[in-house]
Amino acid sequence: MTWSDYWVWFAAAIALGILEILAPGYILLGFAIAAGLMGFVFLIDGGLGSYLATSLPITLVIFGAVALVVWIALRKIFGARGGSVKVWETDINDD
Repeated sequence: MTWSDYWVWFAAAIALGILEILAPGYILLGFAIAAGLMGFVFLIDGGLGSYLATSLPITLVIFGAVALVVWIALRKIFGARGGSVKVWETDINDD
């Protein structure tokens, strides 16, 4: 099955990484890293890879959970964006 091939997940990781460059903000980076990790799971082809190859819905749930964990880790590492606007109380030209 195509979705259980490791190269499909690696191609998805590269595509999501390129899209992240075009739309910065660490939105797609978590999905790209998770797709890369899923590619490694299927490349190793151990017990987890064999189990996930039998069911697409379970594979997508695991992918989503890994993407969420990676996204939360990225938020902890890089921090959240500041949503407040800088308000200037004084003017440089006021003496």
